[in-house]
Amino acid sequence: MHIIKPCTYTVLSLALASVTQMTMAQDANHSMPMSAQHESHSSLDSSHQEMQTGIESSQIEHAEHAEHAEHANASSIASRTTSAQHPVDHKREHGGQIYQATEIDNRWLNNADGRGRLKTEIESRIGTDENKLFIKLHADKAESQDADYAAQVMYSRMISDFWDAQIGARYRVDEHQVTDKEQLDAVVGLHGLAPYFFETDAYLYLGADKQVSFSLETERDLLLTQKLILKPYLNLDVVLSDDSAYAQKTGLSSVWLGLETRYEINKKLMPFIDVAYSYEKGNQHTAWQAENGSEKQWWYGAGVRLKF
Repeated sequence: MHIIKPCTYTVLSLALASVTQMTMAQDANHSMPMSAQHESHSSLDSSHQEMQTGIESSQIEHAEHAEHAEHANASSIASRTTSAQHPVDHKREHGGQIYQATEIDNRWLNNADGRGRLKTEIESRIGTDENKLFIKLHADKAESQDADYAAQVMYSRMISDFWDAQIGARYRVDEHQVTDKEQLDAVVGLHGLAPYFFETDAYLYLGADKQVSFSLETERDLLLTQKLILKPYLNLDVVLSDDSAYAQKTGLSSVWLGLETRYEINKKLMPFIDVAYSYEKGNQHTAWQAENGSEKQWWYGAGVRLKF
């Protein structure tokens, strides 16, 4: 529509001008001599030819515009068809990259009685934003005692912007036990960021001899400066059921509530100091162990965290 109107106006204008000139020329011919009339006819023929040339030019221009528009429409349709047949994959630009991160946490703690305790945590993850493999290693060694170990391997799947659902297995070794030193548990849980920026891990463990327990770990960083950071944390374990030879008392089994103050030399090396309060409920009486009561104590110490 935008192409046809200018062409139509041009043709009408040229035709009207030609008719006017022809009328004026015919009136003038009656009072002109023959030579002048001949010149007038020549001028009229020239004007008529110019009008015909203008009309032909307008028609050609209109045809060229129509052809150009048709070609543009055809190109647009072909482009949309090609895009539909061969969609562009933007996953690598929007969370599809495979990345790996490992964190090693070593801390030495002492209680009020001067007994020391070394705790080591290693967490490694590899995968994309949607699908990851989590590996967690834990070692806890009290002074002058054998260490307890646990290894946890889980598949992690993103279920929302801030939460991953995880499933896997945990292998643990307790050297304090005479029998059943090695245990294998199924694990299902959630990993993510709770409201108010609390990084949270919540797991349900299912093992042999009706061993069912729940663990919760949550923490949050509070920045004093860009490098000096406070981190309150809470770790708790709840025993739901336990009929094993070294059964723990059901209910709230243990709690660690602490405050860590770290200084980030860089994003790979972070020393810290730690103050914590712990509660442990104790074990049931079985054929393999005597019942013991709960313990409450304060812990203080230092450590270093590595990330790469």
